[in-house]
Amino acid sequence: MKEGKLGFIICALLLFMCGSCLGRFVVEKNSLRVTSPDNLKDTYECAIGNFGVPQYGGTLTGAVHYPKSNQKACQSFESSLKSEPAGGLPIFALLDRGECYFTLKAWNAQKAGAAAILVADDRPEPLITMDMPEEEKAQADYLQNITIPSALITNALGNSIKKALTKGDMVNIKLDWTEALPHPDERVEYEFWTNSNDECGAKCDSQINFVKNFKGAAQILERKGYTQFTPHYITWYCPEAFTLSKQCKSQCINHGRYCAPDPEQDFSKGYDGKDVVVQNLRQACFHKVANETGKPWLWWDYVTDFSIRCPMKEQKYTKECADEVIKSLGVDLKKIDECVGDTEADVDNSVLKAEQEAQIGKGTRGDVTILPTLVINNRQYRGKLAKQAVLKAICSGFEETTEPAICLSDEIETNECLENNGGCWMDKAANITACRDTFRGRVCECPVVQGVKFVGDGYKHCEASGALRCEVNNGGCWKDTKLGMTYSACIDDHTKGCKCPPGFKGDGVNSCEDIDECKEKTACQCPDCKCKNTWGSYECSCSGNLLYMKEHDTCISKSGKSEVSWGFVWVIILGLAVAGTAGYAFYKYRIRTYMDSEIRAIMAQYMPLDNQGEVEVHGTHHGNV
Repeated sequence: MKEGKLGFIICALLLFMCGSCLGRFVVEKNSLRVTSPDNLKDTYECAIGNFGVPQYGGTLTGAVHYPKSNQKACQSFESSLKSEPAGGLPIFALLDRGECYFTLKAWNAQKAGAAAILVADDRPEPLITMDMPEEEKAQADYLQNITIPSALITNALGNSIKKALTKGDMVNIKLDWTEALPHPDERVEYEFWTNSNDECGAKCDSQINFVKNFKGAAQILERKGYTQFTPHYITWYCPEAFTLSKQCKSQCINHGRYCAPDPEQDFSKGYDGKDVVVQNLRQACFHKVANETGKPWLWWDYVTDFSIRCPMKEQKYTKECADEVIKSLGVDLKKIDECVGDTEADVDNSVLKAEQEAQIGKGTRGDVTILPTLVINNRQYRGKLAKQAVLKAICSGFEETTEPAICLSDEIETNECLENNGGCWMDKAANITACRDTFRGRVCECPVVQGVKFVGDGYKHCEASGALRCEVNNGGCWKDTKLGMTYSACIDDHTKGCKCPPGFKGDGVNSCEDIDECKEKTACQCPDCKCKNTWGSYECSCSGNLLYMKEHDTCISKSGKSEVSWGFVWVIILGLAVAGTAGYAFYKYRIRTYMDSEIRAIMAQYMPLDNQGEVEVHGTHHGNV
């Protein structure tokens, strides 16, 4: 059997085993009340779509419109739905199921002005959950932009509404989410079922973006005791008959007990499913250890930082990278390693075993089969995984009038940078930090200080750059002052790095040591010179009554005598003088000769010179014959 086909069968079996150990998918519903016409007045159930923004804790009333064409909304509407008579109420678009994805129907209706969509089932059956498309067909360019709520209604209710509209009746509906989530007391308990895999397309991107954006709000709620949050991770187990297969070995740990799909769905390259399981386990253990120390909210920092610093695409999805993130957040790494345990051992892992048991629905909560899944007060959240939508849902889980301030306003500031500098880079000497506090939580980002931009990863390293880099903390380079003299290893130009100045040696960052020019015999080399080393330079002197000339590295006598023969010097000087005089005389002689020849030539044109006789002129004679 070919490897690819065997891999497919193994994956299918894993899914089957997951389905067999779980088994109850609960469709989350909200209330739909028809307020007119009279013959339809009643309360009905509808299934909440797993996209868009359900108005958890609130209600929405609108007038139903069933389009004359494009009734399945698989194409864009040619005109606005708002042009339909609705008595000033928002428009609820009634659409037929089939032919295209639920999300596309919602997107086309939203663009046409609908405030919500009602999808009428095309067959008599129990309600189902309208989900987003599978990863390979998901189009993130519009999926994340759906903001209207959606609901699936039964085939019977859909037909009744269409019949009333055909008769000319106005159908008004009130969607009610006030009881969609339980709200028993002053604390909300919620779970987030996620995955550390970052190579699964749009859903992976959606998960990590949600964590980054929701982190600030989540930490505020957790720190003040308003919520109790628990992260969870889905794993499957390998059928016993296949535990020794290559596919199970690459996707599972602990001898097939805990498995995850291959990130690239290719068993021959990149990371394997077992790598994902181990990282999932590490994240679960991080929360466990952080919770034991009273700081469970650090999980949001860890997951965010891990996704930034340790992505699969850069081949950094490793234990070493994860350990660096853990250490930066000040959590006990040894305890986390003990929690993870031996992933090769043929034994149960207590954390992952508990995760598999938690996947099974209990009470009103169904089985967790969709990633990502948010469970609030033991009820699965349905809708867009976005900060404002989720925050609204969590706030609806508080007992009425007990909502914390964050539920009423976004103007909340955090102080994560005050503790351990948020795990970011910091120069304590210059009081410069890469930690920046935002409503979404702290971010590690190299700063701009006094017009100087720092560059680096923001976690372990930031370095000043640009022409003014030496103005801020001396560009991170060595600098020292002694005896009123200051030396710096920072070069104030567009270059980067540090270089010890002349007279020093070292790395230019941590230290620059003075060079002893005298010991290394690079200065004061004349026979009678004496060398004295100074900090960053040197001094030369001469013995006896001699004066040092630095330009010539020599000693001369202060009284006119020198170790160098002055007679020799005078000979040179006289020689130069004679040469100069001779040159000048030769120059004058040449000028005089030249001038004489020029004058003689001019005068020869007008009169015979003394050394010229008369010259008889021969030619034709003109005169009388």
